[in-house]
Amino acid sequence: MKTSATIDLQVACSAEGVPDVSLFTRWATAAVGNSRASAEISIRVVDAIEGAELNQHWRNKQGPTNVLSFPCDFPDELNIPLLGDLVICAPVIAREAREQHKTPQAHWAHMVIHGTLHLLGYDHIEDSDARVMELLEIELLEALGFPNPYQATPSFNHSGEDRR
Repeated sequence: MKTSATIDLQVACSAEGVPDVSLFTRWATAAVGNSRASAEISIRVVDAIEGAELNQHWRNKQGPTNVLSFPCDFPDELNIPLLGDLVICAPVIAREAREQHKTPQAHWAHMVIHGTLHLLGYDHIEDSDARVMELLEIELLEALGFPNPYQATPSFNHSGEDRR
């Protein structure tokens, strides 16, 4: 059973370099893999202001973050394909890509995969869970032709704090 993700893309900012919906679909499909019969994800690309507002409201953290994940919590017996929503802050992606010496496309792919894995229930709160999630991200990104996103950069959690 190979899943194909369906993406509802909303670009709510004037940022340059936002990938085409076909790329978002490819990256989310890779992350979903064989875990579901079908998956629908809404991805909203936002500016720093909206990103900061959402991060403050939902995580009680100041400033924008790279990706926020909002999983749907429907009972399995309803068989609803909606996996959830991702909010990706375009200026943060651009800045992090520069700082981490990655191509913008590689960082976009990483954040879509990272966020989709959150929608599937993965997290990185505990170090052991973080390692599982990071290894899966590395494997998925390498299968898509991207380098290890954690090589030559510190291992960070969403708050930007060095986890090591």
